[in-house]
Formats: sequence, C-alpha cells, structure tokens
Amino acid sequence: MQKKLLEKFLRYVSIPTQSDPASNTVPTTPQQYELAELLKEDLQKIGLKDLFLSDCSVLTGYLPANQPRASKIPKIGFCAHLDTVNVNLSPVVKPHLIKNYNGKDICLNREKDIWLRTKEYPKIKDYIGEDILVTDGTSVLGADNKAAIANIVTALEYLTEHPEIMHGDIYIAFVPDEECGLRGSKKMNFNRFPADFAYTIDCCETGEVVCQTFNAAEASVTIKGVPAHPMAAKGVMVNPTLIAVDLVNSFDRQQTPEHTEGMEGYTWFREIKTNAAEGTVTISIRDHHKDLFQLRKKQLSDAVKFLQARYKQAKIDLKINDIYCNIADVITPENQKAIDLLYHALKDLNIKAKTIAMRGGTDGSFISTKGILTPNYFTGAMNFHSNKEFLPLNAFEKSCRTTLKIIELTGKI
Repeated sequence: MQKKLLEKFLRYVSIPTQSDPASNTVPTTPQQYELAELLKEDLQKIGLKDLFLSDCSVLTGYLPANQPRASKIPKIGFCAHLDTVNVNLSPVVKPHLIKNYNGKDICLNREKDIWLRTKEYPKIKDYIGEDILVTDGTSVLGADNKAAIANIVTALEYLTEHPEIMHGDIYIAFVPDEECGLRGSKKMNFNRFPADFAYTIDCCETGEVVCQTFNAAEASVTIKGVPAHPMAAKGVMVNPTLIAVDLVNSFDRQQTPEHTEGMEGYTWFREIKTNAAEGTVTISIRDHHKDLFQLRKKQLSDAVKFLQARYKQAKIDLKINDIYCNIADVITPENQKAIDLLYHALKDLNIKAKTIAMRGGTDGSFISTKGILTPNYFTGAMNFHSNKEFLPLNAFEKSCRTTLKIIELTGKI
C-alpha cells in the first residue's frame, strides 16, 4: 500500500496547483483543472460512476455499493482539495524520499543550504528508522492536500480489488481553492454529493481528529482621505495611513495569532496598503465560540464607527464576509455517528486518537452547514504550509487504512 500511495502522491504533486488568492476566478489557477482531469481518468479506470467535472473544477462521482442491502447503509462521502497553498514559495514541488531516517538533521537543499533541523522540528525524531518524504526546501511538499487525494484514490482502488469488503455508496468530491477561503466547496452541486455524512482528510499527525474548527470571517476597511501639499495641509489633510494606524491600535495586541493558542480566537490585521489619498486594511477574524466570534465582528464595526465620527471628512467603509463555520455547531445526536465511526476505526487500528480544536478550517467547515456533517482526520504529514513539510510513509499508510476502516464499518451499519 505504501508503494501505491507514494506513486500516486508523486504523480499528483508533479502538477503545480498552487492557488492564487488574488484571482477572482474558480479555479484560481488552470493547473487545478488539469489535475482534476487526471483524477477523472484515474477514477474512471477504477470504476466510479456519474463522474462529473464542472467548469469550476469540482470533480464528483461515486463508487456504487457492492451489497444488496445498500439502501439501508448510509451513503458516505470523502472530500479533498486540489490546490496547494501560496506562501511565496515555488509552485513546483520537488520531493525526495529519505530512506531509513537516522534521526539527524536533514539537508533538503545543499546548494541553497536549506536544512530540516531536529532542534527546530523535534517531532521528526519520532520517525527514526522510517521512510520520510520531504521537499527540496524551495516549496511546500503538497501533502496538504494531495496526500488526501492519493489516500482516497488508493482506498477506492483497494476496494475494487477486494470485493469481499462490503460497502455502501461512496461519494467523492475533489474541489479547488480551499486555501483561498473554501471557494471550491462553495461551488459544489450537492445533488451530485448526496452523502449522509462525509470526511475531509486535511490535518497532520497520526491520530488527529478534528470535530471543531474556527468560525471565520474576512473583513476589509477602505479609507478615502483628503490629500494636500504639506505646505498647506493644516486643517485640510486627512491622512489614510494615520487612520489605518488608529484602527489597528484600537485593538488588543494580545488578541492576535502570535499571542493566542488552543481555543483562543483572534483578530489578525493581515495587510495595510495606504498612500496620500486612500488605503485598505485587510483583517481576518477567528473564534471557535460563536458568541465571541460575533463580538469580535462587533468590535471591528464599533471601531470603524468611532473613526468615522472622528474623521468626518474621510470616507471609511467596512465590509465583513463570513467564510466558514465551526463544525461543532452542527453536530447533533442524529449525525453524531460520523464522528463515532471515526473513533471506532482508530480504535480498531490501534491508533491513539488525538482530538484537537483546529485553529483553522477545512472544506468540511462549509459542507457541514449543508446538512452533511464532515469531520476531519489526519494525513500523517507534518509542518503544513512550510518548506519543511514532511510525510512519513508509515503515517501515510495509517491514514489510508483509517479511510478503509471507516468504509468497512459503515458497510456493517
């Protein structure tokens, strides 16, 4: 299984699918559609039915049930995203395999003197003696989320090769631009993904389970000031830069990403662009607690109202858009079985569950709001969004075994 997972993963990361947050299209980059076309061909060979690739690069289809009582078995779904994150690294991924890791620092790129050092990333020493996939130090590895794609395709292929594993209908959705605010999952046609519950495979260490994500909003404050020559500026000039600074300074510096952890939310001033005439401030708002999330949005609104009153000659506008919700807020006794099955699968595989409240979101954060509870579990990779990302093959296999075990358990309901 490790060989098959590795072959598929290397094939998929060979297509550079870095998304582009500045683009207004979906997909934001054409290579994501190219990968979706390749996946459609792979899934056709496996025997999936009703495969459909939309103009927005959303690929859906399903593997039909292989038992007569299929109508009584829940329809299960799996979702993964096509894009890799844009963090100002190369879009081209050049992975290489470290065989029988010896526990020492790893030179990723000798020419550029890039190292994965155990002092900075001590978790890698948990995998001494194992085979580990790493980058060449110039890009992310792309396990987020191509490890999940390889996982799902390998699991479906395994099921067709092992018909003794009884299962119900299994739906898939491969979507673009998760890294740009879950844009791809928001383009899904849920008539083509009629799962009773689903899973994303989009986090890190072996055993990680995510049933809680942030509530998320993105905000922008646009400022139009009054420019004037400094020699005649008194009582005339309204400086957008100072207004932006006043806005940022009205918030608690301890309520930012670099000062929070666990279940603590934050307000993140991500970008300030100003000149003599106008400016824009871009803000991310995150919180696991719905009431605190709403309070953070109100704090921003109140701050803008204060500045509007203070700088009457300026034009200051606020826009806030909700991006995704906390999965935990849609869990009910009726859909809890999706989570129970995941923990059951881990127990059967002797994998210790590590439940975390994710300080981020997954496609499941949106899909769950559509009546399809979609918790998340591990790929086995570490250091997502970094050129020091690595993927131990044993952990990769455990992730795929978890997928298969969930399917097997669902087939017995």
